Order: sequence, then structure tokens, then C-alpha cells
Amino acid sequence: MIRKVLVAASVVALFSMPAFAATQYWVAKDATTKKCSVVSTKPDGKKLTDAGTKAYTSQANAEKALKMLKDCK
Repeated sequence: MIRKVLVAASVVALFSMPAFAATQYWVAKDATTKKCSVVSTKPDGKKLTDAGTKAYTSQANAEKALKMLKDCK
């Protein structure tokens, strides 16, 4: 009985992990318009290039970085 509960709990934990994964934000520069924006997917290097040097854990931090980056002014 305990084994079944542990297996069930492990399966639930395994499938719920992606839902708890931290969302990351990047400051990206559009290759055609040369304008910067905050995106939730990593820039691909073709249409969007990475304007910053790292990923941010919150959108607010990415917005602050967007205002401070010299490439985005």
C-alpha cells in the first residue's frame, strides 16, 4: 500500500515539475526594426538577437535592464 502511494506521488511530482519551472525573460533586439523588447523565449539569433548578457527571473528586472542597456536606447 505504501509503495503504491509513493509511486503515485512520484509520478505526480514528475509531471508537475515543468509547471513549477522558473520562467525566464530576455532583452531581445529585433534584427529588422532594431528595437528592443522583453521576450519570454530565448532569442534565436536570426530574427531576434540577445541585447543583454543574461536571462532575468522576472519581467520587471528585464524591463529595468531594457531601459539601462546602451544597445536599446
